[in-house]
Amino acid sequence: MRRVAITGLGSLSALGNDVAAHLAGLKAGTVGIGQTQGVDVSSMKTRISAEVKGFKPEEHFEPRQLGLIDRTSQFAVTVARQALADAGPALEGAARHRVGAIFAASVGFHAVDDSYHKLYFDKAPRPHPFTVPRAMPSGQVSHVTMDLGIHGPSFSIASACSSASHSIGTAFHMIRSGMLDVAVAGGGESQLTYGMLKSWEALRVLSADGCRPFSKDRNGLVIGEGAGAIVLEEMDRAIARGARIHAELIGFGMSADGMDITAPDMASAAASMRFALEDAGLAPEAVDYVSAHGTATALNDKTETAALRLVFGAHLGKLPVSSSKSQYGHTMNASGALDCVTTVLALREGFLPPTMGFTTPDPDCDLDCVPNEARAAAPQIALSSSFAFGGLNAVLALKRYQG
Repeated sequence: MRRVAITGLGSLSALGNDVAAHLAGLKAGTVGIGQTQGVDVSSMKTRISAEVKGFKPEEHFEPRQLGLIDRTSQFAVTVARQALADAGPALEGAARHRVGAIFAASVGFHAVDDSYHKLYFDKAPRPHPFTVPRAMPSGQVSHVTMDLGIHGPSFSIASACSSASHSIGTAFHMIRSGMLDVAVAGGGESQLTYGMLKSWEALRVLSADGCRPFSKDRNGLVIGEGAGAIVLEEMDRAIARGARIHAELIGFGMSADGMDITAPDMASAAASMRFALEDAGLAPEAVDYVSAHGTATALNDKTETAALRLVFGAHLGKLPVSSSKSQYGHTMNASGALDCVTTVLALREGFLPPTMGFTTPDPDCDLDCVPNEARAAAPQIALSSSFAFGGLNAVLALKRYQG
């Protein structure tokens, strides 16, 4: 099987609008969560979120494009551009049918919210004429292919909060098997609209005062927005063209709980981690760091910890497990991509991202969660986990690249 290199990174999050800002925020323990500014939340109990700040669409897109592209797709295109620029001439010399793009599927929530407002509140006779293409779940990958000139296999994957991880893992398998030579993969999402914030509030899983994964006093997740993208490339090709290789993607595991639409299953989460290790040809003891799903809901963190115990046994006692959602919120369908970028940076730069907001140890979450500040380290092997509503799980195994 062919090896797969990661040669490009792109990110947009509450920590900053590019990878350099994201990395600086991770290392500094910056928390990008604060009072929501882009939506009137005065009628809500939950008034905090992790917003992307200072993003001006007109600086990234021509006026004629703005009527066709939702905020989610704007984010996706922006990070895809970043990742491809970072990868250098990754597409030069590649056969057009052997370059693909695989991104998370996500509804254009801003387009939908705007249209409903026009119809129901303003009593307009019709919504925006491009509401359908702006809102369609395949919108972001469509815009990425058009923007970057990609003509090979390209599509969206919908698995809620595992969507971006499934997208990256699928691209990895397509390169490893020989179907593709280069792929841009990831996901973007912005659910920061009045309608979606009220909907999440109705589900009673939001925190009103912060994201504290694995802490005993955790009380819910914080909605974030953003996007992440990586360029994946066949290893020999990347080496031959002198590309900078950020890390190597070595395994991908998937599972389905088959049980409940919202409650996670310990055994199934553990299975997806085991499958990623098997795919990579690794023993559990080889893992040096886990970037956890870690949403800070009571049940998710407890279940994830139990799944980690099943997989790692005694090794869990010396295995750092942190959740960067404590810094940039839960970006939903984009979260796996941002968490993957975060994990790649940890391997490349030699540090462990922190779990911010941690206050009180929980006996049900007895982990080394790297509390409240980043830690110098030299992880060689890491997992990046995503466990979604509907019980759809995806885990990526990554390796530090040493030439």
